[in-house]
Formats: sequence, structure tokens, C-alpha cells
Amino acid sequence: MSIPDHACSNFQTLLRAAADGNLALMECADSATGQTRYVICAVGRDDGAYVFTPFGHLADGNPYEAYTPPNGGDGIAD
Repeated sequence: MSIPDHACSNFQTLLRAAADGNLALMECADSATGQTRYVICAVGRDDGAYVFTPFGHLADGNPYEAYTPPNGGDGIAD
């Protein structure tokens, strides 16, 4: 399984923001559940105002329990 182009592009944007020191960690509310989420955002400027672009939230609890690799966790990609 390959990673889609849009995800690769977003990841490159995230890397550039990190290299430039333009990342923020923001406390937000999940729009579906209302739960508190800690969201990684790129910080930009638009006409003098700050613009925050969310990329994802930090995993609650143990991230090793929240995610599994492709193929059900054997770590071997197709």
C-alpha cells in the first residue's frame, strides 16, 4: 500500500513548517464529540493575521495501542 500524494504533500508542508519554527500545539475541541484534542498546526500569516492550519491531533493514552501498522500489525508492507 502506498501513501497517497495528498498525504505526502501535507507531510512535506509540515516538515517545512517545523524547519522554519512555524508549528504550534493548540488545545481544540473535537467537532464531532466535543472532547479536548491537542492539535499540531502550521502557523502562517495572511495580511498580517496569524493563520493556523491543523494537521492532526496527538494520540490520547498509549499511541502503540491506538494504531497498528498495515497488514494487521506484522510490520511487513505489501
